[in-house]
Amino acid sequence: MFITEDFLLDTGWSRKLYHEIAADLPIIDYHAHLPPADIAGRKTFRNIAELWLGRGNAGDHYKWRLMRASGVPERLITGDADDRDRFLAFCRVLPLAAGNPILHWSHLELKRIFGINTVINAETGPRLWDEVNEQLAGMDTWSFLTQARVEVSCTTDDPADDLAAHAALARSDLSTRVLPAYRPDKAMRIDADAFPAYLEQLGRTANVGIDSFASLVRALTARIDFFHDHGARASDHAVDVPLPTTIPDDATVERLFARRLAGETLTAEERSGYVAALLLHLGRAYARKGWTMCLHIGALRNTNSRGLAVRGPDTGYDAIAEMTIAAPLARLLDALDSENLLPKTMLFCLNPTMNAMLSVLTGCFQDGSVAGKLQFGPAWWFNDHKDGNLEQMRVLASHGVLGTFVGMVTDSRSFASFPRHDYFRRLLCRLLGRWVEDGEYPADLDALATIVRGVSHGNAKSYFGL
Repeated sequence: MFITEDFLLDTGWSRKLYHEIAADLPIIDYHAHLPPADIAGRKTFRNIAELWLGRGNAGDHYKWRLMRASGVPERLITGDADDRDRFLAFCRVLPLAAGNPILHWSHLELKRIFGINTVINAETGPRLWDEVNEQLAGMDTWSFLTQARVEVSCTTDDPADDLAAHAALARSDLSTRVLPAYRPDKAMRIDADAFPAYLEQLGRTANVGIDSFASLVRALTARIDFFHDHGARASDHAVDVPLPTTIPDDATVERLFARRLAGETLTAEERSGYVAALLLHLGRAYARKGWTMCLHIGALRNTNSRGLAVRGPDTGYDAIAEMTIAAPLARLLDALDSENLLPKTMLFCLNPTMNAMLSVLTGCFQDGSVAGKLQFGPAWWFNDHKDGNLEQMRVLASHGVLGTFVGMVTDSRSFASFPRHDYFRRLLCRLLGRWVEDGEYPADLDALATIVRGVSHGNAKSYFGL
């Protein structure tokens, strides 16, 4: 049988730690992309194709990439083909994906959410279509959260958002706390064509006329206060450009900002200077609020111009970037630390060649005020697979303290993605169990249980103040 109760658990200690400690812990998913309006509106899914594949530019780009690589025509992926045909196309190609985490995740989702142990393939696809859809008819977005025992789910929200859906959820009977997270990427992308229009939108929302860099900072700070009142305790930034060797002063950034509003095109160096300066100001604001600053580093976005033009961003055309980040990032962190305004910070790494560098860098700014104040974030995106998760935990353990790690996140737009926490917990217990079996860690159940409970749930709750 595939995906047994002992899936990924290869020692007696790993099985003990998982089944007795990790399996039934609630979930804190502190970084995801679930639409809060879909949660507030208790969205339902007409069938498994909508849940798993979506359509257009709204769906699971992990599965889309797998299908494209298997030769499936786009009309059966994001196009106008019949939903049943799209689902069956996915079922046909999934058996080809040996070693791909989507093979594991899809079967875990069937088992954990729907109680179905069937192997997914061309033969079983038609039966799965009927069985899953029958259950989906009685489910909505709340069902996925409560069934998975999600204690807290943090969405990703623009500073200009009115957070009306979050306010509605706070008044609702949903047992899961759904909290916003602050993602000011549109304010950081000074080179975007829509940047001036976005400043107008943000200014109206913050009741601040934005005609300078200083006024932009005021507007963003006002929205941090608004988000904080709605439960936000973390920010999220995509660091997709190399940071500068020197952070420009405010007078220099004001001149850059004025030139951009006048319609000029800034150089790559000027754009990176603007990003660093804005991060410096926002980092100070986060520290004053007790927030965590999350930096997602190393994405090369929208590589396929034809795909981008047809389907838009976040549709499966991003890749791993090569960039020089160590010294510039250290300067940013040091600038904040020198003012005693370095917030709790998480460094997420898309390029695995940066793992050791970022993990070691976090140790340079620990100050004893918070356990794991700087975190080497979980295996993210293209690293979120068996080997990637194990390697991330090994690297973190080699350079820091695994027991202070705040654990994994789905980073997903799919309401079916919560079994990925189960996947991660099995790998955590596998790693610890192997160390015990190999004589590299004492056979101390209490100590091991403390690590497992913390990494799986408790550390995130404490770290983010949830």
